[in-house]
Amino acid sequence: MYMKVELVYSVIQMEKIKKMYQRFVFILLFSFPCLCVYGQEKKQLITGKVSFVTSKNTYIKFKSTENIKIGDTLKFLNQTNSCLVVTNKSSNSVVCITINDCTIKKGDEVYFNYFTNSKKVALKDNLIKEEDLNQKKEKKKPVIKSIQRIKGRLSAASYSTLSNIREDRHRIMYRFSLNADHLFESKFSLETYLVYRQYLNSGTSNISNRENIFNIYNLAVKYDIDPSFSVIFGRKINNKISSVGAIDGLQIEKYFGKNYAGAILGFRPDFYDYSFNSDLMQYGGYLGRMTDHINFSSQTTLGFIEQKNKSFTDRRYLYFQHSSNVMKKLNVFSSVELDIYNKVNDTVNNDIRLTNLYVSVRYRFNRKIDLTLSYDTRKRIIYYETFKTEIERILDDDIARQGARVRVNLKPIKYFRIGGSYSKRFQSDQQNKSDNLYGYVTYSKLPGIGGSVTVNYNNNKSNYLTSNIASVNYSRYFLKNKLNTVFYYRYSNFNYFNNSIDPYKQNYYGTSLSINITRKFMLGLSGEYSNSRQEDNYRIYTKIIKRF
Repeated sequence: MYMKVELVYSVIQMEKIKKMYQRFVFILLFSFPCLCVYGQEKKQLITGKVSFVTSKNTYIKFKSTENIKIGDTLKFLNQTNSCLVVTNKSSNSVVCITINDCTIKKGDEVYFNYFTNSKKVALKDNLIKEEDLNQKKEKKKPVIKSIQRIKGRLSAASYSTLSNIREDRHRIMYRFSLNADHLFESKFSLETYLVYRQYLNSGTSNISNRENIFNIYNLAVKYDIDPSFSVIFGRKINNKISSVGAIDGLQIEKYFGKNYAGAILGFRPDFYDYSFNSDLMQYGGYLGRMTDHINFSSQTTLGFIEQKNKSFTDRRYLYFQHSSNVMKKLNVFSSVELDIYNKVNDTVNNDIRLTNLYVSVRYRFNRKIDLTLSYDTRKRIIYYETFKTEIERILDDDIARQGARVRVNLKPIKYFRIGGSYSKRFQSDQQNKSDNLYGYVTYSKLPGIGGSVTVNYNNNKSNYLTSNIASVNYSRYFLKNKLNTVFYYRYSNFNYFNNSIDPYKQNYYGTSLSINITRKFMLGLSGEYSNSRQEDNYRIYTKIIKRF
């Protein structure tokens, strides 16, 4: 009896143990997905390589960009600070802008850290499906933070000429330039370029009868309504319509993907002193397209401009500009201006008149040779209100000044460069012709003494003069490239076709020193002695430059 009771008890205990085991296995299986959910995040590192660098963007190749988002920052392997911000991406490459004054070269390696989670998202009740989570992430538009970037330069320079037969002349020039993008990480940017000249002549005469000259070449505020829409107010040259020159007023530009449209409304600077002139109103618009790929980049603009003098039309013309870069080998630039308005004796017509055509092509065959060809033809621009007393004479002499140029640079061996160019200028009336021949030879890292030497020669022949100029220049860096020294000699001979004038010969002997006290602070001193016939001149040039 006792044995039966014990056996029954054992069976009951085994059943309990079996049920507990089944419950444990069930709980374990049920909890496995949850364990994945609450797993620890791991830090992952992916590396990429700089494949292409332009003036605005840096392109970086990765095996995959799945975990990189627009607005993320990248670092170089040998630096702790971030250097790049991602602005665009594809499946295996990203486009970045540079921050923190980093220097970037093709082939540099960069890395990106991101956090990954080993968990699997549970399917029901309290947890969100992974697919839904990804969809919500994709719907979120990335916010690109405006990054403040400020670059500036302040310089002062003095120019002094001391002569044994003329008055001594002294001039001081101050320059200030500033490019401040997204001030205080806002949508506002500022750029300016100011020049102040001061003449300190020792004699009674005064250059241009002015002691001080202050010029504003650039002073503009830009507001980015969004990354594709900007407004500029002030004085600024628009690079897309550069031959128009400085515009005092309002400029608006909007991008539509790769296409863009812009408008200007303002004034031209004064013809004589570059000051503001409210009589010279101008307005117009332009359309264009820009591409920026690794192997091809281009910019093409077509515009219309009308310029006035007071309330009357002074000039009306069409403008075309194109630039492109193919495979870092072929560079093309061209611009065309077509005047479509003329007014003679109060008679207005819209005949088309080609006033400007310029084309330049540069081809880089390899690292050792490149070739440049250019051609231009231009006529004198007629402002029908400004020059209305001379219009008929100018149109009668509607001369086209033309020019062609070919230039080649060679690097046959290491440290050795040679190059030259030939240019020809001519007019439709056969006047003001000129032929110019130029050549140079440079050898760097001279054996034994170091430094580099360059020999130049220039020959120019025009209707009234033949000139020959030859020079030799030696330069070398010291103190770990902080001190630069230059010594040169130049000889010039000007032979006028009028036999009553003897050839005019000059010899120049000069030297210059410049030292970088810090990476952003530089001092310079130059001196030159020249002699010709009975005249001796001494020139002294000093400069101080502060960058920030």
